[in-house]
Amino acid sequence: MTALPDGLRLRPAHPQDLDDIMWLEHVSFPTDAWSASQMAGELYSPHGYYVVVETVDGAAAPTVVGYAGLSSLAGNPVADVQTIAVAAEHRGQGIGRALFTELLDEARRRDVREVFLEVRADNPVAQAMYTGFGFDHIATRPRYYQPDGVDAWVMRAELPAAPDAPAAGPGPVGPIGQEALDG
Repeated sequence: MTALPDGLRLRPAHPQDLDDIMWLEHVSFPTDAWSASQMAGELYSPHGYYVVVETVDGAAAPTVVGYAGLSSLAGNPVADVQTIAVAAEHRGQGIGRALFTELLDEARRRDVREVFLEVRADNPVAQAMYTGFGFDHIATRPRYYQPDGVDAWVMRAELPAAPDAPAAGPGPVGPIGQEALDG
């Protein structure tokens, strides 16, 4: 996992984080924020995996300064990054990279082979981060982000098999058990 600055920790999101996540959602995406019911559905979904980064100052209550989510159906080798946001005053500290790294690690734990995401065409910082993780721009969705009418870049990356996964190789030739009949 990517290291976080002192005073911050990454942890799984809980439904109790909804208010904090929604506050950050609205300041990060003022014109096209998800609704609270949409986000609650994501936090409760058995197919989702959401994480937050929060402050851990012993003198104050923890504050969520970033969140991210992944969705993949059980057994499906494909996942989608649903969302990622970092509070403006905490950007440039590696929080986005830590959140994104955790999503990709979870995708690998789920045996996902391909990850897709959409990113605003007018967000070169996010595009550069995703490209740095091996994502390629494979399509553009015109006017995807509303009401702004901004295009979305569809990006995709293949995930390598986990190091402990069995190597794929040629199996037995012929029907199962044929080798016993040939002897």
